[in-house]
Amino acid sequence: MAIKRSRVIAEGRVQGVGYRMFVRDLAAMYHLNGWVKNCTDGTVEVVIEGEEESVNEMIEAMYARDSYVIRVDRLITKKETPIGDTGFEIRR
Repeated sequence: MAIKRSRVIAEGRVQGVGYRMFVRDLAAMYHLNGWVKNCTDGTVEVVIEGEEESVNEMIEAMYARDSYVIRVDRLITKKETPIGDTGFEIRR
């Protein structure tokens, strides 16, 4: 089982539309650890860590294609070294 950690920046209509809660729920569904927060430039930053396949699936799901409110134009993904995060939190 390979562990992967990714930092993802979500661009689009991702603030004020429940995107952080959506990401938190995805992390729970995929059994991943990390955090999510709004950035001052209107993007949302997400760090996820866990099984490689689950991280990849969650990143794909983060496009929120079925949402009428959320619009993700682009996800910028950067691979990082896993640090052993536990749990998932919404940061302010």
